[in-house]
Amino acid sequence: MKASVDRSTRILYDQDYQLWLEETLKQLRSQEFDQVDWGNLLDELESMGKNNRRAVKSLLTRLWEHLLKLSYWESEREYNRNKWKSEITTFRQQIRDELSDSPSLKPYLAEIFLDTYLDARKTIGHLIGKPIDFFPDQPLLSLKNILNEDFLP
Repeated sequence: MKASVDRSTRILYDQDYQLWLEETLKQLRSQEFDQVDWGNLLDELESMGKNNRRAVKSLLTRLWEHLLKLSYWESEREYNRNKWKSEITTFRQQIRDELSDSPSLKPYLAEIFLDTYLDARKTIGHLIGKPIDFFPDQPLLSLKNILNEDFLP
C-alpha cells in the first residue's frame, strides 16, 4: 500500500503541483510521514534555497546597475535621475525584505559583492556605449554604502 501511495503522490507532483503541495502539507501536519513524497519535497526545499540566493544576487546586480547609471551616464542623468533614484530605493527595500526573511543570506551578499559589481559594470558599459575599463576595476562603494537607504553617489 505504501508504494502505491508514494507513486500516486509522485504522479500528483507532475500533474497538479498546487494539489501536491497541499497534500504534502496535510501529510506533514498530520505526521503521516510514510505518505510524504520525500524525493520531490527535498528537491523543492533545495530549489527554494537556490531561488532565494538568485533573487538576492539579481537585486544586488540591479542595484549596482542603477548606481552606475546615476554615477556615469551623464547624457541621461538629468532626464532619468529621479527614476533611477526611485529604482535604487526599491532594490534596497527588496534586499532588506529578503534579508529580513532570511538573515543568513547577509554573508552571501558580501560573497557576491564584487561579482555583481562586475556584472553590472559590463551591462552598463554596453548600455552607455563605454568600454569596460571606463569603470573602476573595483567598486568605489562598500556594501554598507550601497545598502544604506540614505546614500546616493
